Amino acid sequence: MNHLVKGALAAGVLVASASCAISQQQEVAMGRDYSAQIAAQLPLLSDAQVNRYVTTLGERLARVTDARGLTWHFAVVNSREVNAFAVPGGWIYVNRGLIERAQNMSQLAGVLAHEIGHVTRRHSVEQMQQAQGANIGVTLACTLTGVCGGAGTQAAINVGGSALFAKFSRSDEAEADAEAVATTIRAGISPTGIPGMFRILLAERQSNPGALEKFFLTHPLAEDRITSTEALIAGYPAAELRNLEKDASAFQSIRRRLLGLPAPPK
Repeated sequence: MNHLVKGALAAGVLVASASCAISQQQEVAMGRDYSAQIAAQLPLLSDAQVNRYVTTLGERLARVTDARGLTWHFAVVNSREVNAFAVPGGWIYVNRGLIERAQNMSQLAGVLAHEIGHVTRRHSVEQMQQAQGANIGVTLACTLTGVCGGAGTQAAINVGGSALFAKFSRSDEAEADAEAVATTIRAGISPTGIPGMFRILLAERQSNPGALEKFFLTHPLAEDRITSTEALIAGYPAAELRNLEKDASAFQSIRRRLLGLPAPPK
Protein backbone atom coordinates (compact mmCIF):
# COMPACT_ATOMS: atom_id res chain seq x y z
CA MET A 1 0.00 0.00 0.00
CA ASN A 2 1.29 3.48 -0.85
CA HIS A 3 2.76 4.94 2.34
CA LEU A 4 0.86 8.21 1.87
CA VAL A 5 -2.44 6.34 1.70
CA LYS A 6 -1.44 4.18 4.63
CA GLY A 7 -0.60 7.29 6.67
CA ALA A 8 -3.91 8.89 5.83
CA LEU A 9 -5.70 5.73 6.93
CA ALA A 10 -3.73 5.70 10.17
CA ALA A 11 -4.74 9.30 10.73
CA GLY A 12 -8.35 8.32 10.14
CA VAL A 13 -8.09 5.54 12.67
CA LEU A 14 -6.66 7.99 15.15
CA VAL A 15 -9.49 10.44 14.54
CA ALA A 16 -11.99 7.67 15.18
CA SER A 17 -10.18 6.74 18.37
CA ALA A 18 -9.74 10.29 19.68
CA SER A 19 -13.03 10.39 21.53
CA CYS A 20 -12.29 7.27 23.58
CA ALA A 21 -9.38 5.85 25.49
CA ILE A 22 -6.47 4.62 23.39
CA SER A 23 -5.31 1.18 24.50
CA GLN A 24 -1.68 0.17 24.74
CA GLN A 25 -2.17 -2.11 21.72
CA GLN A 26 -3.49 0.84 19.68
CA GLU A 27 -0.66 3.04 20.94
CA VAL A 28 1.99 0.54 19.81
CA ALA A 29 0.29 0.02 16.45
CA MET A 30 0.20 3.77 15.80
CA GLY A 31 3.80 4.14 16.86
CA ARG A 32 4.82 1.38 14.45
CA ASP A 33 3.05 3.09 11.54
CA TYR A 34 4.47 6.51 12.38
CA SER A 35 8.00 5.17 12.82
CA ALA A 36 7.88 3.61 9.35
CA GLN A 37 6.91 6.94 7.82
CA ILE A 38 9.53 8.82 9.84
CA ALA A 39 12.15 6.36 8.56
CA ALA A 40 11.00 7.11 5.01
CA GLN A 41 11.22 10.88 5.43
CA LEU A 42 14.07 11.50 7.86
CA PRO A 43 17.76 10.68 7.22
CA LEU A 44 18.37 8.03 9.87
CA LEU A 45 21.99 7.21 10.64
CA SER A 46 22.98 3.74 9.44
CA ASP A 47 26.22 3.43 11.42
CA ALA A 48 25.94 0.14 13.31
CA GLN A 49 28.32 1.06 16.16
CA VAL A 50 26.58 4.33 16.97
CA ASN A 51 23.12 2.78 16.80
CA ARG A 52 24.17 -0.15 18.96
CA TYR A 53 25.54 2.16 21.64
CA VAL A 54 22.47 4.41 21.73
CA THR A 55 20.16 1.38 21.79
CA THR A 56 22.11 -0.24 24.64
CA LEU A 57 22.06 2.96 26.69
CA GLY A 58 18.38 3.55 25.92
CA GLU A 59 17.39 0.02 26.89
CA ARG A 60 19.36 0.32 30.12
CA LEU A 61 17.21 3.33 31.02
CA ALA A 62 13.89 1.97 29.77
CA ARG A 63 14.35 -1.30 31.63
CA VAL A 64 14.23 0.40 35.05
CA THR A 65 11.21 2.61 34.43
CA ASP A 66 8.87 0.81 31.99
CA ALA A 67 6.06 -0.89 33.90
CA ARG A 68 4.07 -1.78 30.76
CA GLY A 69 6.49 -4.16 29.06
CA LEU A 70 6.93 -2.12 25.87
CA THR A 71 9.42 -3.10 23.19
CA TRP A 72 11.69 -0.07 22.84
CA HIS A 73 13.31 1.22 19.66
CA PHE A 74 16.07 3.82 19.46
CA ALA A 75 17.35 5.59 16.35
CA VAL A 76 19.78 8.40 15.52
CA VAL A 77 18.71 11.04 13.01
CA ASN A 78 21.63 12.04 10.78
CA SER A 79 21.27 15.76 11.31
CA ARG A 80 23.56 18.32 12.94
CA GLU A 81 20.50 20.10 14.32
CA VAL A 82 19.98 19.51 18.03
CA ASN A 83 16.80 17.60 18.73
CA ALA A 84 15.23 14.51 20.25
CA PHE A 85 11.65 13.27 20.20
CA ALA A 86 9.49 10.28 21.08
CA VAL A 87 6.74 8.47 19.23
CA PRO A 88 4.00 6.70 21.24
CA GLY A 89 4.55 3.04 21.95
CA GLY A 90 8.30 3.14 22.58
CA TRP A 91 10.10 4.75 19.62
CA ILE A 92 12.81 7.26 20.63
CA TYR A 93 14.81 9.44 18.23
CA VAL A 94 17.88 11.56 18.98
CA ASN A 95 19.66 13.78 16.49
CA ARG A 96 23.35 13.31 15.78
CA GLY A 97 23.90 17.00 16.58
CA LEU A 98 22.72 16.52 20.14
CA ILE A 99 25.07 13.60 20.77
CA GLU A 100 27.97 15.60 19.34
CA ARG A 101 27.25 18.49 21.71
CA ALA A 102 27.00 16.29 24.81
CA GLN A 103 30.19 16.33 26.86
CA ASN A 104 29.63 13.11 28.78
CA MET A 105 27.45 10.02 28.85
CA SER A 106 25.12 11.25 31.59
CA GLN A 107 24.01 14.18 29.42
CA LEU A 108 22.93 11.90 26.58
CA ALA A 109 21.34 9.53 29.11
CA GLY A 110 19.36 12.42 30.55
CA VAL A 111 17.95 13.30 27.14
CA LEU A 112 16.99 9.68 26.40
CA ALA A 113 15.42 9.30 29.86
CA HIS A 114 13.40 12.49 29.30
CA GLU A 115 11.99 11.17 26.02
CA ILE A 116 11.33 7.77 27.60
CA GLY A 117 9.41 9.67 30.29
CA HIS A 118 7.11 11.19 27.67
CA VAL A 119 6.26 7.66 26.51
CA THR A 120 5.81 6.10 29.95
CA ARG A 121 3.60 9.01 31.01
CA ARG A 122 1.69 8.68 27.69
CA HIS A 123 1.86 12.43 27.06
CA SER A 124 1.28 12.13 23.31
CA VAL A 125 -1.59 9.72 23.86
CA GLU A 126 -3.19 12.14 26.33
CA GLN A 127 -2.88 14.92 23.75
CA MET A 128 -4.62 12.74 21.16
CA GLN A 129 -7.45 11.89 23.53
CA GLN A 130 -8.00 15.53 24.49
CA ALA A 131 -7.67 17.13 21.05
CA GLN A 132 -10.40 17.58 18.48
CA GLY A 133 -10.44 14.65 16.06
CA ALA A 134 -10.44 16.77 12.92
CA ASN A 135 -7.38 18.69 14.04
CA ILE A 136 -5.52 15.47 14.80
CA GLY A 137 -6.36 14.09 11.37
CA VAL A 138 -5.04 17.18 9.61
CA THR A 139 -1.89 17.27 11.74
CA LEU A 140 -1.02 13.62 11.11
CA ALA A 141 -1.87 13.67 7.43
CA CYS A 142 0.35 16.71 6.90
CA THR A 143 3.29 16.01 9.14
CA LEU A 144 3.58 12.26 8.72
CA THR A 145 2.52 11.58 5.15
CA GLY A 146 3.29 14.77 3.26
CA VAL A 147 -0.16 14.78 1.61
CA CYS A 148 -0.36 18.52 2.24
CA GLY A 149 2.96 18.99 0.44
CA GLY A 150 5.08 22.12 0.51
CA ALA A 151 8.12 23.28 2.41
CA GLY A 152 6.14 23.81 5.59
CA THR A 153 5.31 20.13 5.86
CA GLN A 154 8.92 19.08 5.39
CA ALA A 155 10.06 21.63 7.97
CA ALA A 156 7.67 20.17 10.51
CA ILE A 157 9.00 16.69 9.85
CA ASN A 158 12.61 17.86 10.07
CA VAL A 159 12.04 19.46 13.44
CA GLY A 160 10.93 16.29 15.10
CA GLY A 161 9.16 13.79 12.89
CA SER A 162 5.79 15.20 13.85
CA ALA A 163 4.69 18.44 15.46
CA LEU A 164 2.10 16.41 17.38
CA PHE A 165 4.80 14.37 19.09
CA ALA A 166 7.27 17.22 19.63
CA LYS A 167 5.45 19.96 21.52
CA PHE A 168 4.37 19.35 25.09
CA SER A 169 2.94 21.53 27.82
CA ARG A 170 5.14 22.92 30.58
CA SER A 171 3.63 20.41 33.00
CA ASP A 172 4.41 17.55 30.59
CA GLU A 173 7.99 18.75 30.26
CA ALA A 174 8.31 19.02 34.06
CA GLU A 175 6.94 15.48 34.46
CA ALA A 176 9.37 14.14 31.86
CA ASP A 177 12.24 15.95 33.60
CA ALA A 178 11.26 14.38 36.93
CA GLU A 179 11.00 10.97 35.26
CA ALA A 180 14.45 11.48 33.76
CA VAL A 181 16.00 12.26 37.15
CA ALA A 182 14.44 9.16 38.76
CA THR A 183 15.21 6.92 35.76
CA THR A 184 18.88 7.83 35.48
CA ILE A 185 19.39 7.24 39.21
CA ARG A 186 17.68 3.84 39.06
CA ALA A 187 19.91 2.95 36.09
CA GLY A 188 23.05 3.84 38.05
CA ILE A 189 23.74 6.99 36.01
CA SER A 190 24.30 10.46 37.42
CA PRO A 191 21.26 12.73 36.96
CA THR A 192 23.51 15.80 36.87
CA GLY A 193 23.73 15.33 33.11
CA ILE A 194 20.17 16.65 32.83
CA PRO A 195 20.76 20.20 34.07
CA GLY A 196 24.25 19.94 32.56
CA MET A 197 22.81 19.45 29.06
CA PHE A 198 20.38 22.32 29.65
CA ARG A 199 23.33 24.58 30.45
CA ILE A 200 25.17 23.59 27.27
CA LEU A 201 22.12 24.37 25.14
CA LEU A 202 21.36 27.68 26.85
CA ALA A 203 24.99 28.77 26.50
CA GLU A 204 24.94 27.94 22.80
CA ARG A 205 21.69 29.86 22.34
CA GLN A 206 23.32 32.93 23.85
CA SER A 207 26.46 32.67 21.73
CA ASN A 208 24.72 31.61 18.50
CA PRO A 209 20.97 32.35 18.77
CA GLY A 210 19.98 30.87 15.39
CA ALA A 211 21.76 27.53 15.80
CA LEU A 212 19.21 25.95 18.11
CA GLU A 213 16.10 27.78 16.98
CA LYS A 214 14.21 24.62 16.01
CA PHE A 215 15.11 22.85 19.24
CA PHE A 216 13.72 25.64 21.38
CA LEU A 217 10.54 25.79 19.30
CA THR A 218 9.72 22.20 20.27
CA HIS A 219 11.47 22.05 23.67
CA PRO A 220 10.77 25.21 25.69
CA LEU A 221 13.82 25.61 27.89
CA ALA A 222 14.47 28.26 30.49
CA GLU A 223 16.68 28.65 33.52
CA ASP A 224 13.85 27.43 35.76
CA ARG A 225 14.20 23.92 34.34
CA ILE A 226 17.82 23.89 35.48
CA THR A 227 16.75 25.05 38.92
CA SER A 228 13.89 22.55 39.20
CA THR A 229 15.96 19.52 38.09
CA GLU A 230 18.79 20.49 40.43
CA ALA A 231 16.25 20.75 43.27
CA LEU A 232 14.93 17.28 42.43
CA ILE A 233 18.45 15.87 42.49
CA ALA A 234 19.21 17.60 45.80
CA GLY A 235 16.22 15.81 47.31
CA TYR A 236 17.97 12.43 47.02
CA PRO A 237 20.30 11.23 49.78
CA ALA A 238 23.91 12.09 49.03
CA ALA A 239 24.92 8.46 49.57
CA GLU A 240 22.53 7.38 46.80
CA LEU A 241 24.14 9.79 44.34
CA ARG A 242 27.78 9.30 45.32
CA ASN A 243 28.93 6.49 43.02
CA LEU A 244 26.66 7.00 40.01
CA GLU A 245 28.25 6.81 36.56
CA LYS A 246 28.81 10.16 34.86
CA ASP A 247 30.85 9.24 31.82
CA ALA A 248 32.11 6.22 29.91
CA SER A 249 34.92 5.63 27.46
CA ALA A 250 32.39 3.99 25.13
CA PHE A 251 30.42 7.23 24.93
CA GLN A 252 33.51 9.30 24.16
CA SER A 253 34.49 6.79 21.48
CA ILE A 254 31.06 7.01 19.85
CA ARG A 255 31.10 10.80 20.01
CA ARG A 256 34.51 10.89 18.29
CA ARG A 257 33.21 8.46 15.70
CA LEU A 258 30.24 10.72 14.95
CA LEU A 259 32.45 13.78 14.61
CA GLY A 260 34.60 11.86 12.11
CA LEU A 261 31.72 10.66 9.92
CA PRO A 262 30.83 12.42 6.66
CA ALA A 263 28.65 15.48 7.08
CA PRO A 264 24.90 14.79 7.20
CA PRO A 265 22.73 15.52 4.16
CA LYS A 266 21.38 19.04 3.86
